[in-house]
Amino acid sequence: MILDTTYYNKEHNRLLRDMVGTSFSLLEAFKLKGVGSKRMIIEDVSPNLQQYISTKSGIDYANIELRREGILLFINKGLQNFTWAIPYYHLVVFKTNSTSIHAQGKFIRFKNNTMLKENRKFFRKMIEEKVRYEDQYNFQPT
Repeated sequence: MILDTTYYNKEHNRLLRDMVGTSFSLLEAFKLKGVGSKRMIIEDVSPNLQQYISTKSGIDYANIELRREGILLFINKGLQNFTWAIPYYHLVVFKTNSTSIHAQGKFIRFKNNTMLKENRKFFRKMIEEKVRYEDQYNFQPT
């Protein structure tokens, strides 16, 4: 689900909270050593996300926030802000020549540069949170 979050809207906050859970408390965020990524340059997106990025030669940025049951991916398009809510059970991360996030039939690929390299620890933390979330639904006999 992608929402236009340029302006504050209580209904959007409720929808995001229902979809990916509440944000971490200050103490929990401190223990996790941060719950937000640094900004990254968007290299490519799926055709159904084209409307959320600039068609001109401008550079589009995105960053990620961890939530209890998923992530929020914030896309900045000029002066507009869009938020893509991705529950952990939809989240797939691919690391090839660049890093991409896939979910809900959409994807976003980040440019492989120093900004992305600075977020390596964050991506590891995101995968660990996804595994921790999925472990609570482990139906395999032990």
